[in-house]
Amino acid sequence: MNEDKTSHFLIESSDQLPLVTVLKRFPLPRKLGVGKESRIEKGKRWPVPIATASRVKTFEIYRYDPDSGDNPALDIFEIDLDDCGPMVLDALIWIKNKVDPTLTFRRSCREGVCGSCAMNIDGTNWLACTRFIADTDKPATIYPLSNMRIIKDLVPDLTHVFAQYSLIEPWLHSTAPVPEKERLQSPDERAELDGYYECILCFCCTSGCPSHWWNGARFLGPAALLHAYRWLIDSRDEATGERLDNLEDPFRLYRCHTILNCTRTCPKGLNPGKAIAEIKKMIVKRTG
Repeated sequence: MNEDKTSHFLIESSDQLPLVTVLKRFPLPRKLGVGKESRIEKGKRWPVPIATASRVKTFEIYRYDPDSGDNPALDIFEIDLDDCGPMVLDALIWIKNKVDPTLTFRRSCREGVCGSCAMNIDGTNWLACTRFIADTDKPATIYPLSNMRIIKDLVPDLTHVFAQYSLIEPWLHSTAPVPEKERLQSPDERAELDGYYECILCFCCTSGCPSHWWNGARFLGPAALLHAYRWLIDSRDEATGERLDNLEDPFRLYRCHTILNCTRTCPKGLNPGKAIAEIKKMIVKRTG
């Protein structure tokens, strides 16, 4: 029987189930190599404030306040599921409104569009507004996105990754005269952008990319590179050569080792790994 070996390698989207079940985390001590000031300590336990609650869910939530001078801690919260909405974001809002108003996190649209509430839920980067409480572990664990400086609690500092995003110049480059109306595309040309323009810049992929952990100062990361490819294939753009020149660098592009954590963790089901591979192919083709 002829077996398609490529199917064992390429992950098409985060909806695809793994072919092989592996451990969720590497079998190493959790605090291996972690400095004393960064070790996570046991935090406070917050029991459910409603004594008659019959359906209680436990959350372990990362807490960190740099102004306090204390180490990060893992607080334990109990919530009443009968008094709370179905999503993880609903649980966080419930905790903030009824238990601890100092809990800090980002949120905006609640519809999986803005990317504000990206965080690590049970070891996987995802959006809190689109993850059902019923699908979380017992207890559920919530951390901020990894490999980023933490401003407070679940709020990462996105300054660096947005600066990298700006390096790919995510806007239309054209020397043609500005038309009176919009710049036209055929339906087929427009369809080429499907699977790329939908990125909401939540940076779940970049946070989950080991290559960005190792070379984050110079490797642009999967989110920025997916957007770079989106502009490279836009029929209205006239700067393909300049864009490829900007990316043809040992670190900006080629630190990607096709680990595909980015594709596995994209909450929109996109495939940044494929976009990066296509950029590499474009560079090879133009050099003959």
